[in-house]
Amino acid sequence: MPKMIVSIDGVVIKEVQLTKDRTTLGRRPYNDIVIDNLAVSGEHAVLQMMGNEVYLEDLNSTNGTYVNGKAVKKQLLQNNDTVEIGKYKIKYINEAANAGFEKTMVIKAGSAGIVAPPAAGAAAAPVHAPEAAAQTAAIKVLSGAAAGREVPLVKVVTTIGKPGVAVAAITKRPHGFVVAHVEGANKPTLNGAAIGAEPMTLKNGDLLELAGTQMQFVQA
Repeated sequence: MPKMIVSIDGVVIKEVQLTKDRTTLGRRPYNDIVIDNLAVSGEHAVLQMMGNEVYLEDLNSTNGTYVNGKAVKKQLLQNNDTVEIGKYKIKYINEAANAGFEKTMVIKAGSAGIVAPPAAGAAAAPVHAPEAAAQTAAIKVLSGAAAGREVPLVKVVTTIGKPGVAVAAITKRPHGFVVAHVEGANKPTLNGAAIGAEPMTLKNGDLLELAGTQMQFVQA
């Protein structure tokens, strides 16, 4: 279970388990994580949990929210990230999260469906597909820091991409795999053609590109 460890000047003052979909942080007493300091806005930031992942969003605070020394508006937190608000440091611990290809690349799978903003409107394929269990496939990264890495497509739905830039979902169906665009203004491409919300069938050797990262679909 993800948690936040709040400290000031190296002294830990509280530890908070993230159990809700939405956890607020700020100076006012009704926040889930209360930091009583004038450098902290009344409603400073919010932590949104989606599956195993946690997004941090600054709520237009006066002094800003920083992650690892960099000002952020909204960011997916990685295990051991340090959130800085005023003089307070809040360490994010989530050993169960899948860090993906690299710090900005996310690969996520789940049998219940795609964990994405409601506006995406994407739905998972039925879980009860006996033929699907026999299929084996993977996504091979061809470019970027994670070039050469293979990610097995073992779940019903696997989402790949960078939140806010380009996110696609690969769904295992009884007779193969399909890919669809989920989130982001930059549409991913399949063999050079833009992928829309309608699922496109994947074939062995197909080339995918998301947010500048090239990948290949490999099916046994």
